[in-house]
Amino acid sequence: MPGNSQRKGAVRKRGKGVGNTGRTAGSGGRVRRGLEGKGPTPKAEDRPYHKAYRKRRASESPISDERPRGRRTPPGEQRVRENTKGAGAEWIIGRNPVHEALQAGLPIRRAFIAEGTERDSRVTEILRLAAEQGMTLLQASRRELDRLTGGAVHQGVALQMPEYEYAHPGDLLAEALETDDPIVVACDSITDPRNLGAIIRSSAAFGALGVIVPERRSAHMTATAWKASAGAAARVPVALAGNLNRVLREYAEAGFTVVGLAGEAEIDIADVPGADGPVLLVVGSEGDGLARLVRENCDVLASIPIGADTESLNASVAASIALYELARFRG
Repeated sequence: MPGNSQRKGAVRKRGKGVGNTGRTAGSGGRVRRGLEGKGPTPKAEDRPYHKAYRKRRASESPISDERPRGRRTPPGEQRVRENTKGAGAEWIIGRNPVHEALQAGLPIRRAFIAEGTERDSRVTEILRLAAEQGMTLLQASRRELDRLTGGAVHQGVALQMPEYEYAHPGDLLAEALETDDPIVVACDSITDPRNLGAIIRSSAAFGALGVIVPERRSAHMTATAWKASAGAAARVPVALAGNLNRVLREYAEAGFTVVGLAGEAEIDIADVPGADGPVLLVVGSEGDGLARLVRENCDVLASIPIGADTESLNASVAASIALYELARFRG
């Protein structure tokens, strides 16, 4: 009957069956180990997941200020004590590139030398150029210099350039309108910074007031462009255009003759109408030339006569020839 535990089979007997020892299963010590102490709780600023830790890291200088014992800081160098976070920079690394940058007079925000760098002839020359230019070399550990340069092979020396301050196309236009018969150069998708630098150099040589580059799909003012300009970038303003076609229309409305360089054009660059007045010279990309909309916004397309065996000219070479012809036409 129900509830009668005396009947057969009402109670399961222990000790029967394979592997059944008749004892309650334990945790194997897991619970006991979990209850053991783990020592004192770390401070908030020592816990990587805590905001106090991140705040402390942000306030610390990324350059270690630890100096090896028994080593003095050589003259012309100083320890880095300022925070370089957010510098937003173009880096020049390696002994030869750094030496060439100092020779070219590129604008330098900071110059770094790693602790224990071997003073060979190239490093000695870098130190001499830096001293002549009144530049202080900031001393950093190799680990910190590796971090700053993204793990690149810096050979113990690195230069950090400042962010380039671009002009506005409207400001450049206003300045040009105050000049007699100005020339301005616009680059349509020039992607090689060496070509951009060479165009800036030619612009300075033949009297152009400035250069306009698109914000997208275009080379900008990097260390390579600075070097290729041979210092001309310090004299010729470079304007950044969010919409190049809009800028072309604005210059045309202001009285500029917008001249686009195109290899298939029938008009010789030396015979461009309106070359004696304000001219906006548009140079196309190295491979594809001028974009369709850019062509449509040009008043005239002009070409540079070349031999039949040569397919095209480099963009910077074509810009140089065109600027020379415009300057020669003006007397």
